[in-house]
Amino acid sequence: MKQSLSPTDWIQAAFRALTTGGPQAIRAEAIARALKVSKGSFYWHFKDVPALKQAMLDHWQQVATQDVIDLVESGADSAKARLHLLVRVSTALPDDAYGGDLAEAAIRDWARYDPAAAKAVKAIDGQRLKFVEAQFRALEFDPQQSRQRATILYAALIGLHQLAHHGLSEPTSDLPALLDHLLKP
Repeated sequence: MKQSLSPTDWIQAAFRALTTGGPQAIRAEAIARALKVSKGSFYWHFKDVPALKQAMLDHWQQVATQDVIDLVESGADSAKARLHLLVRVSTALPDDAYGGDLAEAAIRDWARYDPAAAKAVKAIDGQRLKFVEAQFRALEFDPQQSRQRATILYAALIGLHQLAHHGLSEPTSDLPALLDHLLKP
């Protein structure tokens, strides 16, 4: 007998569907088929597909942003160490349960067409940038330098993951090298 699924199981399956098939692949029936369960199981956890999509965005904010920030804040005692830890965590192997290394790019693509996803991406990018900028401020860079360095580091992270998917970068070494440059006064 198959163990009952949790909302997180459905959310992870929805991210895998998004990653492989785009936003149009986030459909209760198709995801149920991939999970080898009835569609009724979906409706046990979610009112409808829009509710699943909102749960995905909320989950992404928690797991890929707030949990990472919490880990970095608790795992390092200085701004410099927090930035290095953030880079290590951000370049770790992606979780295949969520669709692997294309999940973040798939979310960004989804945001191009869906106002709710666009709003979530903007808020999450803002939260992430604010955290990184605060680390540079703690290192006594002025506000403009802190904002610019945070933006460059964050943009590089996004871009390096895209390039890595095509074998054109190695984020685990390229991003720390960039961080070293950004930490210089």
